[in-house]
Amino acid sequence: MATTIQPDSATETTRQRYNRSARFYDAGQAVGERFVLRRLRERLWARAPSAGHILEVGVGTGVNLPYYPAGARVTAIDVSDRMLARARQRAARLHVPVDLALMDAQRLDFPDRTFDAVVATCVFCSVPDPVAGLRETLRVLKPGGRLLLLEHVRSENPVVGKVMDLLNPLMVRLSGANLNRRTVDNVRSAGAHDLDVASHAFGIVKLIEARSPASEAWRWSP
Repeated sequence: MATTIQPDSATETTRQRYNRSARFYDAGQAVGERFVLRRLRERLWARAPSAGHILEVGVGTGVNLPYYPAGARVTAIDVSDRMLARARQRAARLHVPVDLALMDAQRLDFPDRTFDAVVATCVFCSVPDPVAGLRETLRVLKPGGRLLLLEHVRSENPVVGKVMDLLNPLMVRLSGANLNRRTVDNVRSAGAHDLDVASHAFGIVKLIEARSPASEAWRWSP
């Protein structure tokens, strides 16, 4: 599959950050995975269609591979070639069939209305232009297709939210992830329909299900 990493400085910075962290990424996420994310990943993927074509945006090291529906065809992309290499190793070890590709979430190299569902977990905190990336997910979804997201977001508590704002520049520099994204608002801004949002971990972690517009005539124009 074609590589679509464009010479955009913010995207390149993100790619380099995740290339640097790929080797240690799973170890750094181990506590969050054990106590919060693992069960939520399972719940999110249980909402994915059991058949059809699914796109995973931001496959990372392949931590979601065990949850892929057995009857579905899955294509998975990431902006980091080193993350993809680890996902490829994990897929071979687990014997999970998946089409892996190096690609920018903001510029998906797929035709309109390709996928029955798009799934992403802890991804749109680090996409440089999250609304552009979310619009791309809607573009490649079939009419009425499911967008399934697991994301950490800015706290609605005014004090905690302010602390997240203050810490955000440091966290972006260290890890590439923004602490204070308003991802539910971004999903709405992208044009998704029928949002269903469940809050976890004191409201900081969200399970989001939305639908692409049902009309095949729908297009987003900049």
